[in-house]
Amino acid sequence: MKIVFATHNAHKLREVQQLLPEHIQLLSLEAIGCMEEIPETGSTLEENAKIKADHITKKYGLDCFSDDTGLLIDALEGAPGVYSARYAGEQKNAADNMSKVLHELHGKTERCAHFKTVIYLNLNGRSHVFEGKVHGTITETAKGNQGFGYDPIFKPEGYQHTFGELSSSTKNSISHRGRAIQKLVAFLKNQDK
Repeated sequence: MKIVFATHNAHKLREVQQLLPEHIQLLSLEAIGCMEEIPETGSTLEENAKIKADHITKKYGLDCFSDDTGLLIDALEGAPGVYSARYAGEQKNAADNMSKVLHELHGKTERCAHFKTVIYLNLNGRSHVFEGKVHGTITETAKGNQGFGYDPIFKPEGYQHTFGELSSSTKNSISHRGRAIQKLVAFLKNQDK
């Protein structure tokens, strides 16, 4: 089975490909000739994921899934949320985003947060939604250079290390994206029967 993953993020593409069984071939946007940035104009993670998947399905006529992920911090009333990738500006710089979060949480003891991923799948003319969450806390400093985005400042529940310090296999087994992808994979396996 070939399916498009609507992302230009090479880190995310690699992370998701590691989670998929061998018989599912993941195609990148570059592989199908889609070089444009698909605007994320939705007000929720689900809306943004739908916008991206629908764009590819309508323009290229291909089965596709896309995701949108947000970091939701309790003390910041759910921010950065849907604006996670561009929290510190349109340049979408991970270091700037982390610095802004750490600055806004400076001196706060309430540091609970969760990551949420929503996957929107268009397959054989039908749409399906899958969701994954992981709860944890925001650290006071960035630690580790694994992963991407906010990984160095997010410590998942039950772990003493940030996502930035954990191996990719450990992170994938417990992460928000990993949990959403597991639901997607289980669904795709049932389609093969």
